[in-house]
Amino acid sequence: MTQVMVTLPSAVQMVLLVAAAFGSAVLSGVAGFGGGVLMVPILVTALGPRNAIVVVTISQLASNGGRAWFNRTEIDRRLVGVCCLGGVPGAVAGSLLVTATPLDTHTRVIGGFLLALVLWRRLRPAAVHVPDPVFVVMNGLSGLGSGLVGSFGPLITPFFLARGLVRGAYIGTDAAAQLMVHITKLVVFGAVALLTVSTGLVGLVLVPPSIAGAWLGKQIVDRMPVGVFVAVVEIALVASGVFLLVHGRS
Repeated sequence: MTQVMVTLPSAVQMVLLVAAAFGSAVLSGVAGFGGGVLMVPILVTALGPRNAIVVVTISQLASNGGRAWFNRTEIDRRLVGVCCLGGVPGAVAGSLLVTATPLDTHTRVIGGFLLALVLWRRLRPAAVHVPDPVFVVMNGLSGLGSGLVGSFGPLITPFFLARGLVRGAYIGTDAAAQLMVHITKLVVFGAVALLTVSTGLVGLVLVPPSIAGAWLGKQIVDRMPVGVFVAVVEIALVASGVFLLVHGRS
């Protein structure tokens, strides 16, 4: 298969990308998601849409790896395994479809779904039991969306909160599950020649700031009251939903 060519960013663009990777990793370290969603449009401007998806996957691999490591003592390992049952096959499907599927409708649907989930949590606060099959299905959809548009961590967030995971337990468990998704995507991208030397180099430059941002996010969230944490995550969910609805129409 013919490789997708990419022009390396200028020095100024790389500085901006490094700063964006650090800032988005801090956000992900606090809210558990959002970094990839913010990085995608920035990378699209510098690299084009398909190369951006590859590079953001490398950056998110580092960010999620850092969050999983920094919160390793609080990870629900059984739930990570349950999530991977859906997330890994979903990531394979999404990565294979990325070169042929229009993104706008898919993006709007996910954005609307995020807003609906936040509303559901507000209207039905007692509905906290989320069985394992729901995690399998939702992580499958999240993996599919991640393969198609680079990162879709917000999709599964309300279900972790409904399961009762907060702060380090939620962030570490979600990060470990997403880590497997991003590894799967990179394997597929390599197989279909989307992962090139150029995209790999750009992605590797973003690894150190992504890990540093994940560390800083961990320091912040450890000092944050549980009620404030849940409020921050839900505000970030609403912001992500609105962004995706608007982005899907652009």
